[in-house]
Amino acid sequence: MTTNPQNINSQTIKAWAKALGFQQLGITDTKLDTYAKQLQHWLEKNYHGEMSYMARNLDKRCHPEKLLPGTKSIIVVGIDYLPPKPQFSFLKNPIKAFISRYAVGRDYHKLIRKRLQQLATKVETEVGPFGYRAFVDSAPVLERALAEKSGMGWIGKNTMLINKQAGSWFFLGELFTDIPLPVDTTASEHCGSCTACLDVCPTNAFVKPNLLDATRCISYLTIELRTSIPEQFRKPMGNRIFGCDDCQLVCPWNKFSNPATEDDFKPRHNFDNSDLVDLFAWSEQEFMERTAGSPIRRIGYECWLRNIAVALGNAPSTDEVISALAARKNQTSALVREHVEWALSQHSNVDKMLPVIP
Repeated sequence: MTTNPQNINSQTIKAWAKALGFQQLGITDTKLDTYAKQLQHWLEKNYHGEMSYMARNLDKRCHPEKLLPGTKSIIVVGIDYLPPKPQFSFLKNPIKAFISRYAVGRDYHKLIRKRLQQLATKVETEVGPFGYRAFVDSAPVLERALAEKSGMGWIGKNTMLINKQAGSWFFLGELFTDIPLPVDTTASEHCGSCTACLDVCPTNAFVKPNLLDATRCISYLTIELRTSIPEQFRKPMGNRIFGCDDCQLVCPWNKFSNPATEDDFKPRHNFDNSDLVDLFAWSEQEFMERTAGSPIRRIGYECWLRNIAVALGNAPSTDEVISALAARKNQTSALVREHVEWALSQHSNVDKMLPVIP
């Protein structure tokens, strides 16, 4: 329990957080009634698809004080992850693999959790032992809701948290505490009449502003879904093999984004400049070795091949692409075989499409 909470103030905590490498910080309470109603509506519409974990522990998700009894204040932090000179032009180069920018570097969970622990230790030096727990996308926590309430930004029409000074390219983390800290003012919305994010979505995943049908979202299809990708979404996926950044790429507020300062978030293993054919040739051992410490490993080798097969089906009909797909026709995984066969079918009329040379 906190022994001397009056010895600490919000500005001191924010200064420590900045020194630890967090670019944003806000403080809020545990009241999430409005967000709880929105979440319930989203779940009732089955917009979460196979993300069954979203429907579990609803009471704790919507009442943080039940997740960690005694919680009075929540410190929310943000850390920039946009790689320096990001190559977004790859979306227009169908032989390249597009991987969501958050995943081209190391997994962010451990880094942020470690920093939050360091922040907690600093607070402890001032107030003595206190109750706390750090979360980084690791428990039933409504991260963006807490961040919006803490004044770190607003939840935009694309459901991303947007900050006036940082855009939306940043990770979130939370430190639940039993210290009754002054809370920051909830952020106001600044999307205005802009609908760029809604209009650009390749699969029309937005039901309306601020309401996403995740089952249509390419990030869900390539990361969360473990079964067959519905055929209606395969062509719109293009060369996106892990996640999708389209709704962030067109957001006007992201002109204020800053490149990541953390070495861990810099691209590894050429993930920001890889050919689809090269990645498709990886053995399972190579996949495990090269995705060590990466968010990509989460989807597993089978879904990795599934996703790349779809992208190769959308690639130009070259000998290299067709040979790569043909080499996987007898893959032991029925899931991969299905998507390889679909991809090859996209190239089946290549001879007919070639110009006749007199």
